[in-house]
Amino acid sequence: MTKLLFICSRNQWRSPTGEQVWRRQPGIQARSAGTSPNARRKISAADIAWADLIFVMEKKHKNRIQAEFGRLLEHKRIHVLDIPDEYQYMDPELVEQLTDAVAYVLANNDPAAG
Repeated sequence: MTKLLFICSRNQWRSPTGEQVWRRQPGIQARSAGTSPNARRKISAADIAWADLIFVMEKKHKNRIQAEFGRLLEHKRIHVLDIPDEYQYMDPELVEQLTDAVAYVLANNDPAAG
């Protein structure tokens, strides 16, 4: 079972969409969280520990979780998806971007690459 963690700022549109799209795929578990103190569900150390792969929507999210959870991320792979905050929950274009980008990472994921 591969565990995917999706991160955006407020855990309102982008990361919950990623979770929803991928949670029904065979062999996948998915969660989402946000970096903002006002997030619907704020990222925690337990989320980092749980995840096999972490997908952030923007570089700023990667920077924020690295600043907050530095050592916990030492053996974690963080993928920046470069998806701007301009989509609503389950927007068809957002779903397509998340589907394509995550599928590419999963197809090319080498756990030894750390």
